[in-house]
Amino acid sequence: QVQLVESGGGLVQAGGSLRLSCSASGSIFSISRMGWHRQAPGKQREIVATITAIGSTNLADSVKGRFTISRDNAKNTVYLQMNSLKPEDTAVYYCSAAYLINSMWDFWGQGTQVTVSS
Repeated sequence: QVQLVESGGGLVQAGGSLRLSCSASGSIFSISRMGWHRQAPGKQREIVATITAIGSTNLADSVKGRFTISRDNAKNTVYLQMNSLKPEDTAVYYCSAAYLINSMWDFWGQGTQVTVSS
């Protein structure tokens, strides 16, 4: 089992920045990729960014140039740096982890709220 705990959400004005953290614990040695997703009210959950065990990253088109995903293996933590935030970035942000590169996500965090005011 893997436990994921997100932190760093909050209220920020448009144009501001936030950094989300996802701390992983448990059987993390077999995790091949981690990701950040978000779900806005009334909308489906969407993937925002992913990072593999070797550091390869992918970002959704809607956040490219504004968000960065990174990881600190010594701290078992994945970060989502969010800059130039927009009101449409408002959502609950979830961290996830998967054992395999091309499989479904195996573990989810509880989510952290990000609210961007205009």
